[in-house]
Amino acid sequence: MCIYPMSSLRSLKKLVFNAFNLKSFTFGLYKQRNHQDEIISTRSKTLSEIGLSHGDMLYLVPFNGAQLWNTPSASNNSHNSFAGPTDAGNNTNRVVQSSNVIGSLRSLPNVAEDDIDEQLWKLDGKIQRKRDEKLCRHGVNGCCVHCSPLEPFDELYMKEQNIKHLSFHSYLRKLTAGVDRGKFIQLDDICCRVKTGCKDHPPWPRGICSKCQPSSITLNRQTYRHIDNVMFENASLVERFLNYWRSTGHQRIGYLYGRYEIHTDVPLGIRAVVAAIYEPPQESTKDSIKLLPDEKEALVDELARSLNLKRIGWIFTDLIADDVKKGTVKHVRNIESHFLSAQECIMAGYFQNQFLNPCRFSPSGYFGSKFVTVCVTGDDKNQVHMEGYQVSNQCSALVRDACLVPTKDAPELGYVIESTDKQYVPDVFYKVKDNVFRVTHKV
Repeated sequence: MCIYPMSSLRSLKKLVFNAFNLKSFTFGLYKQRNHQDEIISTRSKTLSEIGLSHGDMLYLVPFNGAQLWNTPSASNNSHNSFAGPTDAGNNTNRVVQSSNVIGSLRSLPNVAEDDIDEQLWKLDGKIQRKRDEKLCRHGVNGCCVHCSPLEPFDELYMKEQNIKHLSFHSYLRKLTAGVDRGKFIQLDDICCRVKTGCKDHPPWPRGICSKCQPSSITLNRQTYRHIDNVMFENASLVERFLNYWRSTGHQRIGYLYGRYEIHTDVPLGIRAVVAAIYEPPQESTKDSIKLLPDEKEALVDELARSLNLKRIGWIFTDLIADDVKKGTVKHVRNIESHFLSAQECIMAGYFQNQFLNPCRFSPSGYFGSKFVTVCVTGDDKNQVHMEGYQVSNQCSALVRDACLVPTKDAPELGYVIESTDKQYVPDVFYKVKDNVFRVTHKV
């Protein structure tokens, strides 16, 4: 190879890449046969600076056994040996037809959504209003701006009814309410990993570019939620679940099995109805729970499907007895401490990543999750109380890509790990308001 002494080391690697017609930059150049004195690809150094001169021998070594050359398989060779011009033309047509199918799938994706989603898509979703006796000037059968139906995402109606979050289908109706009717809607999952297969540079940590680098994340309050209400079919379900804590004083975890139905209190809302609680094998103490391998998990899921039920959430206890005679418990979860600990949020994100929500507007066919988290703890009146939660899609993405870990000294705080040679972690920002209500971003 011919290269000038003042050329950069990055130019040297590109020259080797083109000379050998390699598939990617997943290789290293070394001065020694025993893989010593690696030549790092950089623009800041030249060949003369590292002592390379005419006649020097370099050694090319793939990273982690990467395949650098195209090796046609035996099936491809046999196909090419016996395929004539007519077959090649047919193959070309097949490729064109498959690309057309992919394009049609993107515009009209054939995703098998849940039954509750299909039911909600058939509804109009408009919020009906009665005739206002003071403002309406028309008859009983007339309609005006004061009594016409509202959209399910109307902000004034949400404030009047004290609804903090849109239902997921109201959020979708808001996205499809424009002139294009949602023609260009695409709900993409948040990715915190480096995209693999980039041919412009060596893989991380030897190189990274804007095409494969994940974007930084600014933590925002999610405006919608996938589940708006959780209801138990009868009180005996919870009573049987709490009997273990009453008899032992140890905490308990259970899986919720049930179904989804329309929640009428929220426009286009979804309610999770719990019909059964399954308690998997576990070891528990007064302040910890450890899940054990469950050989019957698949059998329980199959039995639930035969009853038209599915796993819709998980429930756990965090109860500390206050007065045994009165039957009261301590109130430990509040706005001054925390509602969910970081470990519980990570666990909720883990479950939500396992049970994804089918969605027709997502390229992957899934977006978010309907999996709920129910915490049994004490309320401000020292009574046993249940609260339902879901973590945001941002939290689920950080958990899925192993970026978030709990802290040891503060249970309410999570910690975003730093980038290493094995994993790149994007910057995670959060918003705070100062004394004059200015919003600032911090890492």
